[in-house]
This record gives sequence, C-alpha cells and structure tokens, in this order.
Amino acid sequence: MGYHKTILLLLASIASLSRGFTTQPRPLHRSSSGLAMSSDLSTAPTELPDSLEDAAEIAANACADFAEQAGALGRCRVDFDTSAGDETFTLLKQSTEFMQNLVSFVSYRMVPGLMEQKQSEIMKVAQARAELQALLNAGDDVQIDEEKKNELTQILENNGRDPNYKWEGPVVRIYFPDEGNAALARRDWLGDDPKVPPCVEFSACGGVRYQDIKKDAVVFFFCPKASESDSVESLLQTTETEAEDLKLTVFVNPNLVDMGVTGFGMAGRMLRERLLDGLTNVYYLRTLQWGALTRVWPQAFSVWQEDADAEGGYKLIWTGGQLPSNPEVEDIYDIQNGDKKERKSGGPLDQFGDFVQGMMRL
Repeated sequence: MGYHKTILLLLASIASLSRGFTTQPRPLHRSSSGLAMSSDLSTAPTELPDSLEDAAEIAANACADFAEQAGALGRCRVDFDTSAGDETFTLLKQSTEFMQNLVSFVSYRMVPGLMEQKQSEIMKVAQARAELQALLNAGDDVQIDEEKKNELTQILENNGRDPNYKWEGPVVRIYFPDEGNAALARRDWLGDDPKVPPCVEFSACGGVRYQDIKKDAVVFFFCPKASESDSVESLLQTTETEAEDLKLTVFVNPNLVDMGVTGFGMAGRMLRERLLDGLTNVYYLRTLQWGALTRVWPQAFSVWQEDADAEGGYKLIWTGGQLPSNPEVEDIYDIQNGDKKERKSGGPLDQFGDFVQGMMRL
C-alpha cells in the first residue's frame, strides 16, 4: 500500500473515532427523518443507523452515557442481529465487525489517556509523512539519507505506534464463550493491522483464569451461551469484587437462557432474575424480512418498515417502552398493513407462545 493511501486511511479512521468522542457527546436522537422530538426521551422514537460503524458508535455512546448515570458497577446489554433469519453464520461471527467497532468506540470514550495516545500517534505519522515527502523531493543532486528514510518508513508502517510500547493503563476486557474464540481474536484483532486499541485484552468464560483483572475498567461478555452461564456469573462476581475501578459491564448478544440447557422452569427463571432482569438494554438492533426493530437508551423501542417512498427507505410504524416479543412484532406489521386486527388479549396458548418467545430472545 502506498504511503499516501496509508496515511489517508489512518486519518480517516481516527477522524471517525474522534467524531463521537469529544467532551460533548453527540445527541442521543437525531432529526434527519423529521420526527418530532419529545422532551421525554423515553417516548422518543429511535432512528435506524446509517451503517454498521454508525450503529457501533451510537451503541458505544449509549453505553458510556448509561455508565455515567448508573455509576460504578453498572450493567447493561447490547443486542445486534442483522441476519434477518439467515443462519449461515453464527451470531458471534456475523457480529464480529460490529463488536470490534463497539469496543474501540467505548475504549476511546471511557479509558483515560487512550485518545491522547492515539492523537500522539497521528502527529507522528503526519510528521513522518511530511519529512519523507521532503526527503524524496530533495532533488536528484541530493543524496538521500537511507537510514532516515527507513526510520520514517517504519513509523508509517506502524501507524505511529512504537512496536515496543506496552499499554499500562486501564484494561477493557472481552470474554469470549471459549478459549478457541479468544485465541482467534488475539491473533486477528491484534495483528499487524489492529482492529482494537492496545488497552483491550481477551479472555474466555471457560477454562482457568490467569489474567490480572484489577485494572479492568470495562468488561464485555461477547455472545455468552447458556452452557457458560455459571462461569459468567462467577466471573462477573469476581470482577466486580476485585477490579479496583470497574465502570461498566456490557453483555453483547447474550443467549443465557436455553431450553436444552437451563430450561424454562425454575433454573431458567432464577438465572433470569439473578443476571438478566437487571441489565438495561442500552442498544438494540434486529433486522427483519420487512424492516427492523431498534432502540437506543433511554429512547423507546421502535419498529421500522421498508418503504421505498419514505425518506431513507423506511417508515416508523410503532414505538413502545418495552421490547416486543417476536409474535408482537409480527402483529405490529400485520396491523399496520391491514392484515390483522389489534389483539386485545390472547388465550392461554397465545400467552404461552409469547412467554416462550420472550424467553428465547434472552
């Protein structure tokens, strides 16, 4: 890759990171669709993101804003599923890029000193680029200092980061469902082209714990499964006890209640009460065959339907204070499109079906 392209890509990336993480975070709701803004954010509709990166930035801001309001040891969840029912890839795999962006945005917003370090790296890159350009444009009659040229080239190739540098500040830790996924992330997320900042460390829900967690400031549980529920609870309790300055724990796409593992009986109910009921859903995005369901805390859950005539290609058809179950989402669509009358109260079978669907989405 040419030097100019390398620098442009780096600067574009950092500009994107900096865009949402200034001293004045961007507003929680935007007015691009012309929706009326409510003074009560809990009733204000949530708009759809412009891109995957935009979704991650919005989710990160929601996490950080929630942490500021909740205080130390806050717990929340983020749900991101754009498969629209396509099960070709696992939820972990199809949400990996979103997770990389989410972790990066949260890190730069919540970890002291991290943004300053990145800005220092940008300055090194800009200076190296200028010096290298001047060196190469010195003219044919001027002998090029090859040692200096190699030094500047190395700075550009490392994106301004000292290869011997080791982050000593607060840690953002990601717990994967197993050691295999954690090992892959160490290889792929922290290689020659890092996808996350140097403050990020990787762990697994299962296995032997060997990392020092005292510096953990933000902890992510990425796609934890029902089979790891005991480990998740133990790790959460240990972290909240031992971490000296833990600000927030975020569950991303948790699937901790499963009929084949925990069941929907007493075990599932107790797990839900202990762990899930206390999680604030700060960001939710699920694509549907005909639209999407989304929410940004503290705004309302919103259902959008594809509409070629609407601005942005979607129209708002419902808002509510609680996450609707799968049958309720389909009812919203059917009622909006005149295919069904609004259901006032379901019978026992309908209520049981709603209960099962509600447990499955946990």
